[in-house]
Amino acid sequence: MMANRDIIVIGASMGGVEALTKLAKQLPAGLPAALFIVQHISPDATSMLPDILNRAGPLPAKAAEDGETIRHGRIYVAPPNRHLLVKHDHVRLSSGPHENRTRPAIDPLFRSAAIAYGARVVGVVLTGLLDDGTAGLLAIKRCGGLAVVQSPEDALYPDMPQNALDSVAVDNCLALADVGALLARLAQQPAGESPPVPADLLLELKVLQNIRSDVKSEERLGDRSPLTCPQCGGTLWQLYDNGPPRYLCHVGHAFTGRALLAEQDENLEQAFWAAMRALEERARLLASLVSAERAAGRQRSAEIYEKRLAETRGHVEQIRALLLPES
Repeated sequence: MMANRDIIVIGASMGGVEALTKLAKQLPAGLPAALFIVQHISPDATSMLPDILNRAGPLPAKAAEDGETIRHGRIYVAPPNRHLLVKHDHVRLSSGPHENRTRPAIDPLFRSAAIAYGARVVGVVLTGLLDDGTAGLLAIKRCGGLAVVQSPEDALYPDMPQNALDSVAVDNCLALADVGALLARLAQQPAGESPPVPADLLLELKVLQNIRSDVKSEERLGDRSPLTCPQCGGTLWQLYDNGPPRYLCHVGHAFTGRALLAEQDENLEQAFWAAMRALEERARLLASLVSAERAAGRQRSAEIYEKRLAETRGHVEQIRALLLPES
């Protein structure tokens, strides 16, 4: 007997708790599918999402546990600081490298479900910033599954839905109020035959899970780029695929182009703050030296230090203008 589309994976970021709460209210009791949710969350936070979803709708929700059996009519939520992966008949939690600057990330969930269940998978991207979930939706489509995206005009934060629409042949783009009914219908439909899993997806999964990581593997996945990983300093490979640019390092940190740019921006800002602090300390030292030289009657030395002090204060103001343009 052919299986239905009974594996539903959902990703959300900013605005996601509200969106997922509304979606949970729409889902019918006894839904013949298992739902898996990644909501971006701080690694040190305590996730209240399972409790919120339990109160919101009829389906029981819980924080996913490593190795537990997948059951229909249940919602599995990724816990903080762990990737949620779908395997054949069970879930896995991973402390593997961050993807798109976060853990849990949406792409690992989507990718693992696509590889394990093929055409049985429905991927859903909801409100959020940047583009986590786009590469995962591409993987789902390549393995025969369906892609569903919340309408950007309907999303509190339209970036994730819009970026998915820009890069993926989405099967359904609709308002959040209609997503629950769609998922209920899809869960009743036969999935059809799954195509063979693309070899590059299998290899990428092995690298990201640190099962196989070597230069030859990375070079089969993409070209070595002149960029370095902002999290570990290793070389980044630009991956071959038909979606937006993606990058992977030898350790397994993975980024879309937008996520990589955001990480570089954050690191650059931190470097500027550190530089400004060092320059301000330098200015205080130079001011002290100017005072000491004048008190000792060494005017020539005092003037030299005073010139360097003026230059240093000028550098501080230049950096301050970059960091605080409105001040």
